[in-house]
Order: sequence, then structure tokens, then C-alpha cells
Amino acid sequence: MNEKLYKKLGRAGGFGIAIGIIEIVVGIILGTLTIIQGAKLLKAKVDIMF
Repeated sequence: MNEKLYKKLGRAGGFGIAIGIIEIVVGIILGTLTIIQGAKLLKAKVDIMF
């Protein structure tokens, strides 16, 4: 009984770590893309005439 619980906790911990790493990578990618897009918008701002 305890062995089954031990294995389940091990899998759950591994799954949590994997999800955390994936979230960090996705966050870095999205943050980089947002910064690039904002820089492009600021660069294009001088071309706008009112």
C-alpha cells in the first residue's frame, strides 16, 4: 500500500516540475515576442500623421 502511494507521489512531483519548466519557457518566449512587437510599434510611431 505504501509503495503505491510512494510511486504516485513521485510521478505527481515529476509532473509538477515538468509543467513548471514548460510554463517558464513559454513565459520567456511570450515576453520576448511582446517586447519585440512593442519596439516595432514605437518605431512605426514616427510614420503616423494626424
